[in-house]
Amino acid sequence: MTVRRLSSKIIFLAGILFQGVYTVRADQAGQNPWAHLPNKPLLVSQRNKDLPLASTKEKPNALQIKGSRPKAELSDIKKESKLENNLVNLRALEELYLPDKPSQVQIKELRPFTISEVEQLVEANSPRLKSAALQIEQAKSLLLSAITAWYPTVNLKANGLPQYLNSESYRNPDFAYNNRTNTNQWKADGSVVVQWNLIDPARVPEIASARDTYEKAKYSYLAEFRSLRLNALTQYFLLQDSDEGVRIGKQSLRASLVSIRDAKARYKAGLANRLEVLEAETQLARDKQLLTGKINAQRIARRNLARVLSLPQEISPTAASPLRVLGSWEASLQESIIAAYKAREEIDAAILDISINNSNANAALASVQPTLSLYNTLSTTYYKGQQNIPTQSSIDMDDYGWTVSNTVGLSANWNIFDGGKAKALYRYNKQKAKEAEINFAATRDAIRQEVETSFSNLEKASQDIATTTREVVASRESLRLARLRFKAGVANQREVVNNQRDLTAAEVRYLSAITSYNRSLAELRHRTGIDRIKACKSKDVSYSKSEDLEELINIPIEPFPVVPACQASTISDSE
Repeated sequence: MTVRRLSSKIIFLAGILFQGVYTVRADQAGQNPWAHLPNKPLLVSQRNKDLPLASTKEKPNALQIKGSRPKAELSDIKKESKLENNLVNLRALEELYLPDKPSQVQIKELRPFTISEVEQLVEANSPRLKSAALQIEQAKSLLLSAITAWYPTVNLKANGLPQYLNSESYRNPDFAYNNRTNTNQWKADGSVVVQWNLIDPARVPEIASARDTYEKAKYSYLAEFRSLRLNALTQYFLLQDSDEGVRIGKQSLRASLVSIRDAKARYKAGLANRLEVLEAETQLARDKQLLTGKINAQRIARRNLARVLSLPQEISPTAASPLRVLGSWEASLQESIIAAYKAREEIDAAILDISINNSNANAALASVQPTLSLYNTLSTTYYKGQQNIPTQSSIDMDDYGWTVSNTVGLSANWNIFDGGKAKALYRYNKQKAKEAEINFAATRDAIRQEVETSFSNLEKASQDIATTTREVVASRESLRLARLRFKAGVANQREVVNNQRDLTAAEVRYLSAITSYNRSLAELRHRTGIDRIKACKSKDVSYSKSEDLEELINIPIEPFPVVPACQASTISDSE
């Protein structure tokens, strides 16, 4: 076994020596040994010590930048948001309100909202935000409870207010002259104990932990508010997208009605065959299905936004403005990441977790450290009647007396040995503090990843807007030419149907790109805490100025009822 180990070590050292000689010879010959690899690795060596990866400069520390115990600004926490006059009647209902009649949940009003109104309502009505505000008050109460450790305690104790004692005792007459005694007595006594802990090792760390918990609750409130506002804007953008989807569905359905009208007219005139009529009917069915899906998406988007805004039961929200590009993001990716590190509450909350666990560790050690208290005990006793009177004598209830005593002193307590419990709890909380440091690194990386994802999605959506814009324009022109060719008799209905379907799909992709762009823009704004959005005037290409498509607006769409699924398969037979 020794020989095998020795031979393996010799082979290993020879391999290292061969690799070093090969590297030196390759460098001397001007060749790169990593040239055959797709990406050259960054090696920490003397030749690339100027690279950022190999820099020995001290990295900035979060505790030096933020402080070991960051403090939230009270001005950022609003107990009650002020609503505009037109929004006052839209405050959330009472928490325990539960409708019990169908009329109470019937939608009676469609209310349009702007983006600013959505942000106001979500701040004023959200139950999650109200719950976070109550958690701040709870943490504040716990902090005040911990601060009371600095104050003396006053304890009033009374054994009888009053108490009546009636007894009879007997003793062996061989050992006592008066072997029978009686007691009949009213008695009242009480004491006041004032105690003040002069030395209490657990007091300071417990107050520090409660204070950090209070600050963490405030940061949690701000993070919840940021998340809710972003969620509300996301739901608003989805509502705008669904509104535009309904408009596209109606426009496509009108185009299908025109196509089936022309196809039937040409079929009756003998200029077209039955296949073209069937193709037009097939496209009409597809567009009906498209419109039905868009209307359903619109209905769901409205109720989702109503839930986020906690609107009254009889009101359903609508978008006050159509879907448009909000603007352009002015900050760079690097500026956005640094701004997110400075603004995000999760960073400060993670630092507070470290401080809380360190304070809990110090409080755990306090259980085996000495405490010193100053106390003052004032006792008083009053009695009326007599006690232990011989049976042959009568008890005089007019006999009374009282005593008063006052004691002042110092008391000390030191739990010298507890079996190692305090040290074990100390190590536990220190390990929790180390875990909080690791979680801080994960939080930092997650924040950067969120910003980078939103920034990347914003760039992709910007490119998608450009490409889908050209696609919509080209599809609209293709449809116009296909209609002209169909009317001239040089094209069939299939060409018109295909171009119409392409136009509908292109407009849907165009609106999806704008929705994704606005969502990414809102994410960057809320995840970085900066407002670097430059407004722009964007032209919506989904609205056509073509005379050939403007005439579709005048074509009425008859409402089609909801058919039960069990009867849907019999419709074609009845027709």
